[in-house]
Amino acid sequence: MPRTILMGDPTHFSVRGGANPHTRNLLGIRKRVNADRARAQWHALARELTARGVEVCVIPPDPKRTGLVFPANAGFLFPLEAGGPKIFHLSHLLPTRAPEIDIYRPFIRAMGYETREVAAPFEGEADFFPAGRFMIFTHGRIERQRFVARIGIPPWKRIYGFRSDIAALAELERAASGRPILPLELTLEAHYHGDTVLCSFGPAREYLLAYLDGLAADSRARLKDEFGANLIELGPGDAALYAANSFQSELDGILYLFMPRGVGKELLDAVRARGVEPVLCDATEFLIKGGGSIKCMILDLGPRGEQPSAGAEFRAERSYQRVFGARSSA
Repeated sequence: MPRTILMGDPTHFSVRGGANPHTRNLLGIRKRVNADRARAQWHALARELTARGVEVCVIPPDPKRTGLVFPANAGFLFPLEAGGPKIFHLSHLLPTRAPEIDIYRPFIRAMGYETREVAAPFEGEADFFPAGRFMIFTHGRIERQRFVARIGIPPWKRIYGFRSDIAALAELERAASGRPILPLELTLEAHYHGDTVLCSFGPAREYLLAYLDGLAADSRARLKDEFGANLIELGPGDAALYAANSFQSELDGILYLFMPRGVGKELLDAVRARGVEPVLCDATEFLIKGGGSIKCMILDLGPRGEQPSAGAEFRAERSYQRVFGARSSA
């Protein structure tokens, strides 16, 4: 069944905080976004999704909240698929993005979902997502983001750290009661969220794209033990393109994996060999300037047929087709 997702209107997308290694140049200066290119790429992705049955609901833009274009950080819905009552758990974002929660909260509630909040530092389904029988939880060392002196050119470097703290694990265990959680530690600041290192796909999300160099040694071993032959290791080239930042949906019995354009033929063949059809989308302006790609721009709310009836009118009002009119069919 096709999915319902949230995407953030890209009108004001820019780099304001510079809170990950992709957002700054070698001198530590924040990069400037090509706004026209970013908007064109965003709309092309939205059209690819809607063409395959995905219901895209658009979060309105806010000139002070440029990170709204990356709603995967907003939180997570559990259970995501069919199950008991669904609750949306709002994230505890970085201070520079924390005000976004005041936008996400009423939006999610208008869609018909009860919301709760995670108290520990945690950034939503970017770090907490289903894979096979597990919920995977990725975490890393939380740092005060800053410049520090070093020997080299330039004579300083930026410390970024990660986004979700292991301290959130207890809260996530309560939220996902009854489903085992697999905690994994991230180690590369350029891959600061789990959805830049790992991507589950397949009929039961049993397959996993994995950039193992982005994980601590014990986490790599644990992942291999649990997923075995279902693990598809990503090389440095595909990993740098954020191949793991992909998104799966289904239409008429066909599974589609929306992937960054430029990934290698060997990887595409491996995805097809598992019964899933890749759809290549260009998100380079978001990656090289903002440190996000396809999945970062998508918050998954599960199958369209399982959305709360109370939010049907609101979803229609905020649909991509309604918000952008003629542009949505361009």
